[in-house]
Amino acid sequence: MSQDSAEQFAQQLSELRQGIDELDSQLVELLAKRAVLAAKVGDIKAKTGMPIYVPSREASMLEDRQRQAESAGVSPSLVEDLLRRIMRESYHIQNNRYRCANPDVKRIVIIGGAGALGSVFVGLFTRSGYQVDILEKEDWSDAERLFSRASLVLVSVPINLTVDVISKLKALPEHCILADITSIKNKPLAAMMAVHSGPVVGLHPMFGPDAPGMIKQVVVVCHGRGNETYDWLLQQMQIWGANLIETSAQKHDKAMAFIQVMRHFNTFVYGAHLAGENPDLMQLTQLSSPIYRLELAMVGRLFAQSPNLYADIIYNNPENFALLRRFHERFGEALVLLEQGNKAEFIRQFNEIGDWFGDYAKTCLVDSKQLLLKADDNQMLRSVQPPPKE
Repeated sequence: MSQDSAEQFAQQLSELRQGIDELDSQLVELLAKRAVLAAKVGDIKAKTGMPIYVPSREASMLEDRQRQAESAGVSPSLVEDLLRRIMRESYHIQNNRYRCANPDVKRIVIIGGAGALGSVFVGLFTRSGYQVDILEKEDWSDAERLFSRASLVLVSVPINLTVDVISKLKALPEHCILADITSIKNKPLAAMMAVHSGPVVGLHPMFGPDAPGMIKQVVVVCHGRGNETYDWLLQQMQIWGANLIETSAQKHDKAMAFIQVMRHFNTFVYGAHLAGENPDLMQLTQLSSPIYRLELAMVGRLFAQSPNLYADIIYNNPENFALLRRFHERFGEALVLLEQGNKAEFIRQFNEIGDWFGDYAKTCLVDSKQLLLKADDNQMLRSVQPPPKE
């Protein structure tokens, strides 16, 4: 290529890039305008009590824009990705004020409200117009006065303290709702039913304190007593954007053994093995494809959080130990296949397990694709960013 041709191409490339930069700038301006409209929508929702997240509205909008994209020769999946990210930001913009589902509620007391998850509920109730009192262990001398005017007492303390704290709640008004947000439900719910004759409900928010709110978050509801009395509380969480799933305390704890206990313990052992083998983590991430980086990130995420929380989840129920022992036995059986070189049996079992998962496995394959693309984008961005200054 001659020097003149190279300069000509360089000029054309520069002009095209300038055009792209101008369009990108217009996109930012459009996003700013959209954010203003989203904030106004949030104001209307707060006044009317409409939930922040309306699945039918989101699905309809995505479908319309995907059809438009296809007609315009733009990838529908690209438009879906962009809109989902934009809508998530819009929900956060609207996460400032909510309608109060029950203005007759006088006071709410959150035991442990200064804690990580408790403070999330303090913020949500406060932004909904409720008067909230926080009760910590140093405030128990004032507990009777706070309880006497409470319409709701919400227990948000570490798992190993929950039942003991509940046992102290013997002076609640009969009309007061007693609820907890512990990640186990059978023992706390039984304790609440025993100590309080009024309405009782067990709640398990399936999210951590780093979540900005309840939008699209699952909250498990285990009914205790007086459903009609605490119906406003469930409505309030739906206004906050929560997806409520109702089940019994027994079924909840059994499911959590698979959802939380097995996952956390397996991750703990994986992390322990990595620490024992001491590989170069930076090299592992550099050599990994998106799915392996994501899996490694989930391991690292565990060890950036409270060890007491995960220890309480795992150690709370002795039945968890039996489940983990069975997992250990199956791991050993799979290792025997490897040592015997029995590849045919491994493949047979692989297919048998695949049949058990059925269509869910194919759904996971599709759903995980977007996660892996996002993980790949993030990794590429980090690889081109300069290292932090000393």
